[in-house]
Amino acid sequence: MSHRQPVRVADRHAFDTLIDARSPAEFALDHIPGAINCPVLNDEERHIVGTVYVQTGAFEARRIGGAMVAANIARHLRETLADRPENWKPLVYCWRGGMRSGSMVTWLRLVGWDAQQLAGGYKSFRRHVISQIDTLTPKLDLRVICGATGSAKTRVLHALAARGAQVLDLEDFARHKGSLLGSLPGVAQPSQKHFETRIGAVLESIDLSRPLYVEGESIRIGRLSLPLPLVARMRAAPCIEVSATPETRLAYLLRDYAYLGDDRDALADKLGALKELQGKETVSRWQQWAHEADLPHLFAELMSLHYDPHYQKSQELHFRSWAKRQRVVAGDLSDQGIDAVADAVLALDSGAASPSA
Repeated sequence: MSHRQPVRVADRHAFDTLIDARSPAEFALDHIPGAINCPVLNDEERHIVGTVYVQTGAFEARRIGGAMVAANIARHLRETLADRPENWKPLVYCWRGGMRSGSMVTWLRLVGWDAQQLAGGYKSFRRHVISQIDTLTPKLDLRVICGATGSAKTRVLHALAARGAQVLDLEDFARHKGSLLGSLPGVAQPSQKHFETRIGAVLESIDLSRPLYVEGESIRIGRLSLPLPLVARMRAAPCIEVSATPETRLAYLLRDYAYLGDDRDALADKLGALKELQGKETVSRWQQWAHEADLPHLFAELMSLHYDPHYQKSQELHFRSWAKRQRVVAGDLSDQGIDAVADAVLALDSGAASPSA
């Protein structure tokens, strides 16, 4: 077998399969999109080897770890990799392109596959993601979809994507709807690194000569922070406002957030965070409605007393082109109404006349 130079991150797409040889916990935190996890040490084994290294020394750690690595690679060959054809070409990586991925590459080559190792491992990929965000973000032809709470902005993005438009769905990547009540039941937010990885993957794949639609967001979505270059680009980009009546928006919110009535105590607890802004008496009333699952009254007052009063000011503060925004009027926010909004948004870019849906 001839020795091969490790593969650069930019050349990773030339391989049939990306194999992440790190532990499941490392993989869960972040990984290269599309990679499969074939750990050469699981989380417990990695801890054991690290402890032996500290307490006994490198040789004993390698001896114990080597036996674990051999057993795990053998299992992957019997199970996950058992159906791979003779001409299969995998690219393997670990934390920084060291012993874990090197061990797996050695065994895969012994089998006869053209396995190669990613230079610098996951750490080089992480540097690549940051570089892509820093380099590509200033070149984006962004269109920021804005609108008061309940304007179905995320659904408009989905409808735009269905029509072939380029879309960056930050709330999907963050697994959060972006507001005080935006956490999704039973769904944890990803790590900051994985959030950025998914953003970088979109930026790497789009046509920079075409518009990219994104929802107007604050600097944070739940506990995750938007990359600062993206925040700066969004703040300078043209805005398109989806305009709907309070009644239309309330009807949409009651459909889109209906699940909040399933855990009344959790909803009441979240509302407690507003006491300093809205006062104890108002928030107590909202919490009572939460305990009763009276979402129509609760959402109506949240809109009129909390979200809407701050909307105009926050948009003016965050988006420099807000005064020159284009507006699409949504007659309704049913599925058909949202489709009509998306058509009207695309018509703005094509120069067509109708700004209403």
